[in-house]
Amino acid sequence: MTQDNILLIDDDIELCELLAEYLATEGYEIRAIHNGAEGADTVLAEDFDLIILDVMLPGMGGFDVLKTIRTHKKTPILMLTAKGDDIDKILGLEMGADDYMPKPYNPRELLARIKAILRRTKTKQDSSSKPEKITIGNFQLDLGQLTVQYKGNTIPLTVVEFNILELMVENIGKVVTREDIALKVLGRELSPFDRSIDVHVSNIRKKSGNTDIIKSIRGSGYQLLTESIK
Repeated sequence: MTQDNILLIDDDIELCELLAEYLATEGYEIRAIHNGAEGADTVLAEDFDLIILDVMLPGMGGFDVLKTIRTHKKTPILMLTAKGDDIDKILGLEMGADDYMPKPYNPRELLARIKAILRRTKTKQDSSSKPEKITIGNFQLDLGQLTVQYKGNTIPLTVVEFNILELMVENIGKVVTREDIALKVLGRELSPFDRSIDVHVSNIRKKSGNTDIIKSIRGSGYQLLTESIK
């Protein structure tokens, strides 16, 4: 079985060495780069299964690296943010990060998030039990390529955003709770003040150009209505 190839972009050399050693024992191939600009260039030149990107980097900061990567690639990105800095978390998600992990972190919790991201990516690529494409209204979801077209235009969704939209399409007309979305898409439970799902849904609305595409159900979750996708 081919090892998943992970790029770690973080200027903390000692932390990178410890994390690389830990993840290697879990069967991952790890490469570490300690400079933002070099990290961005490496991602654009090579293919990785996952990128772990620190927000605080010398020179070219983490958000600039994220923006550069997202301009060209859909590779899943897990952002490392300062503990308690909600602004960094939200900004990272709005700019296209798939998930985040506050520092300092428990390596096992980080591993769980890595597995969740890679699992949902691999599931989409390897699935043969579902049709290759789902068409509903003006939406067409390509499950193999992880791409979405709405009214003939391609919507540049991240892997997480794609999975959320797919879940909403599969449950069209039904209310899907934030907790269900978190478990089925992020692979984890939401903490009391976790706004990850809200930000991802907001991104889908903005990118589609239709703010009514997914309806917020106060105190519950979200609903994709048939009339909203015509």
